[in-house]
Amino acid sequence: MNATPTKDKIIEELRRVKTPDGQGDIVRQGLVSEIVIQDGKVYFALAVPPERASEFEPLRKTAERAAAMVPGVKAVMVTLTAEKASVKATSGQAAPPPPAQRPSHGATLQGIADVRRIIAVASGKGGVGKSTTAVNLALGLKANGLRVGLLDADIYGPSMPRLMGLSGKPEMIDANTLKPMENFGVKVMSIGFLVSEETPMIWRGPMVQSALTQMMRDVAWGPLDIMVVDMPPGTGDAQLTMAQQVPLAGAVIVSTPQDLALIDARKGLNMFRRVNVPVLGIVENMSYFLCPHCGGRSDIFSHGGAEQEAKRLDVPFLGGVPLDMTIRETSDEGRPIVASAPDSDHARIYRDIAANVWGQVGETSPQRAAPRIVIE
Repeated sequence: MNATPTKDKIIEELRRVKTPDGQGDIVRQGLVSEIVIQDGKVYFALAVPPERASEFEPLRKTAERAAAMVPGVKAVMVTLTAEKASVKATSGQAAPPPPAQRPSHGATLQGIADVRRIIAVASGKGGVGKSTTAVNLALGLKANGLRVGLLDADIYGPSMPRLMGLSGKPEMIDANTLKPMENFGVKVMSIGFLVSEETPMIWRGPMVQSALTQMMRDVAWGPLDIMVVDMPPGTGDAQLTMAQQVPLAGAVIVSTPQDLALIDARKGLNMFRRVNVPVLGIVENMSYFLCPHCGGRSDIFSHGGAEQEAKRLDVPFLGGVPLDMTIRETSDEGRPIVASAPDSDHARIYRDIAANVWGQVGETSPQRAAPRIVIE
C-alpha cells in the first residue's frame, strides 16, 4: 500500500534544512508557509528578503529535495516569496504558494526555456470569443509551419481542454516538471487539466500568480517558435504576472464591433501599453453574420467598429472574423475550424491573422526590460 504524505512528515524533513546563516532550520526560523498537499503533490513557499531572492535559490532547491524524501510524495513545487511566513495546515482545494518576487525596474526578463516568442491574446471583457480566437490563431501559426504552444492563463475560467478536445492529466517528466498535453500538433497547458470542470477556483491573487508561473516555468514546453497565451478577460493579476514575468513579444486584442465592447478593448490595449508590451493589433470577432440559408449578411453587433478603433489608436487591424455557426460548433466539439476545416474561408482568415502576427514578432528580440508599474 502506498504511503500517504502528511504535513507533519513534510515539516519533519524540512527541519533538517538549515538557514543560510546557520542559526537554525527553515521551519523554526519561520520561513515556511502554505504547505498544501494534493494527490501526492506538495506546494509551499519560503519567505525571504526580496533583495536576496537569487541568494536563496539554492535553499529553495534544497527544500524541494528534502520534501521529496517523504514517502508518497510524487512532486514538489516551492517558490520564494517576500510575504510573511507561518506554517499552517491547509485543507480542501489545493492552492499553490505565492510566486517569487517580480524583477525590479530595468532588469531583463527571463524567457521560457526553448520558447522563442510569447504573445498574449486578450480582451477587455468576456464573451467576445477571445479563447476561440486564441485557439485558431495558434492553429493558424501551426498551419503556417511554426512550432506552437498554447497556455491557458484564465485560471478562473479555463476553456482550453474543451476547445482543444483534450482530457486527462499531464504526465510528470520528473519531480518538478510537467509534460504539456498535445493535440493538432500544438502543445497545451491549462489549470483545467489539473482540476475538474465543475470545480470553482476560489484563489487569491498570489495563488493565481503562482499557478501561472508554474505553468510557464515548470512545463517542458520547448522547442517552440511561439507560445500563444490565452489571457483572462480584464486587466488584473494574470495580465500583470505575464507582463512582469516573461518578455512578451506583443499582445493581440479581441473585440466585437459594438461601442460597449470597444470601450473595454481600449482598457486592455492601454494596459499593455502602460507595461511596455507592444500591441500587435485588434481582431474584430463576430464581425458580421452570413445566413446559412439565404446567404444574406446581417451586422448583428454593428460592423467595422474595431477596424475604425485600430486606425484611431494607430495599431494594426488584423482582420474580421464572422459570426458563424460552424466556428461555434467546431469549437464546442473540440475540433477548431482551422484544424477541422483547413481549406475553409474561416480557416484562411485565421491563417492570415497568424501570418500578420508572426510577421511582426518573428524577427524581434525576445528580451526587454521589466516594466515599471506606476499608480496614478
